[in-house]
Amino acid sequence: MSSGVATQQKSIGWLPWTTLVLSVAGVAVAAYLTYEHYTAGTTLACPDTGVVNCLKVTSSQYSKLFGIPVALLGLLFFVGMTALSLPPLWRTASPWPSRLRLAAVVVGVVFVCYLIWAELFQIDAICLWCTVVHGLTIVLFGLVVIRQALPPLED
Repeated sequence: MSSGVATQQKSIGWLPWTTLVLSVAGVAVAAYLTYEHYTAGTTLACPDTGVVNCLKVTSSQYSKLFGIPVALLGLLFFVGMTALSLPPLWRTASPWPSRLRLAAVVVGVVFVCYLIWAELFQIDAICLWCTVVHGLTIVLFGLVVIRQALPPLED
């Protein structure tokens, strides 16, 4: 292994673990939102008046896509990202984990843009918990794209 590749491996060694931690955090928040969706948001820990109104957002017509709760879609996304963010899948010689990771975060960030648009221009309310999910997705997108832009690691 050349010293340049060894330096690159050390310089991005934090990336797989960071994506894993962010993905697990996403699972937790999305699981909470999914639970709240199925319990009618009775214990939603968020203001329910004014611009910040989680109940208004999570019970709006935009809280489902083709009848599937958006929160559940988010949970499935983060479960998949957690699996794809396991460190061994960052080190595999197969190109498929990185391709799937990239495809997932692209779909995720496009969907987040749609949801932010819905909150700002259709619902006229913002959900703090949803904003956490949006932020986690955008950061995951950035990390995965940065890694994809780097040259492949050699053994």
